[in-house]
Amino acid sequence: MNTLTESPVAAADVQARIAQLWVYPVKSCAGVPLEQAVLTPTGLEWDRAWMVVDAQGGFVTQRELPRMALIQPAFKLDQLVLRAPGMLALHLSLDGVESPRRVRVWDDEVDAWDMGDLAAQWFSDFLGPDAPQDLKKLRLVRFDPEVRRLCSQKWTGGRESVTQFADGFGVLVASTASLDGLNARLAAAGEAPVDLRRFRPNIVLSDVEPHDEDRIAGWRVQTDGGVAALENVKPCARCPIPNIDPVTATSTPAVSDALQAYRQDPRLNGAITFGMNAIVLEGDGLVLKVGQAVGADWQFD
Repeated sequence: MNTLTESPVAAADVQARIAQLWVYPVKSCAGVPLEQAVLTPTGLEWDRAWMVVDAQGGFVTQRELPRMALIQPAFKLDQLVLRAPGMLALHLSLDGVESPRRVRVWDDEVDAWDMGDLAAQWFSDFLGPDAPQDLKKLRLVRFDPEVRRLCSQKWTGGRESVTQFADGFGVLVASTASLDGLNARLAAAGEAPVDLRRFRPNIVLSDVEPHDEDRIAGWRVQTDGGVAALENVKPCARCPIPNIDPVTATSTPAVSDALQAYRQDPRLNGAITFGMNAIVLEGDGLVLKVGQAVGADWQFD
């Protein structure tokens, strides 16, 4: 199949477009918007490849340290460059690691690579002053690509799918329409609008209705190299992180209050959800680009 008209994308129930692509190189730090991204079995390339841990190797996020939102990654040639207010930039080789380390992310303990004392000092200097005592000393680690960290097979239908340091699944999907719906509710309550940075999606869809991402299962993307296939498998339950302003790192309950009124999901026992977790089925090495056509099928229970 060489043309869009011959592709299963064009014949799908739902027609959409990729509006935005995001990766979050360091778990819980700011995201990097991209015009294109390589799809891998674990999601988008470089997504959640690094993670901040405490002295015991336990993962640390904005839940504990909201100032992580102010750490802005960027890619420059073969480096990941991290910047934060009042700090000199930290330059990390994309291929560089120092020593092996065992770390924990949620219930998973995995082998990883420590990024060394310079990176540890940088994160400790920026985040430590306002941190609880047990989070004054921090380390930065890199996911070991030899490790297979499996997603919950309860939600993948028994299929093996892998992720790096993401909370549970390789890709998070949201839509511009879902955000518009939330902002309409915030406006009605006299609150300021928010943007999708608070929800940390990887792939943002346009040309759909609000929360259509909840109602589709398999979906496909027409790329220059072929058709990539993904599947939405689990609603994304929301913690307080969307309440944190990515510009100031201050938290107010407006977003959670608004979502509480209409986004309690029976699939997760009434938890507040926004966006869908997805897994990669086909397309390792294909390049996703903003503007590409997406075709999805409705999910019928």
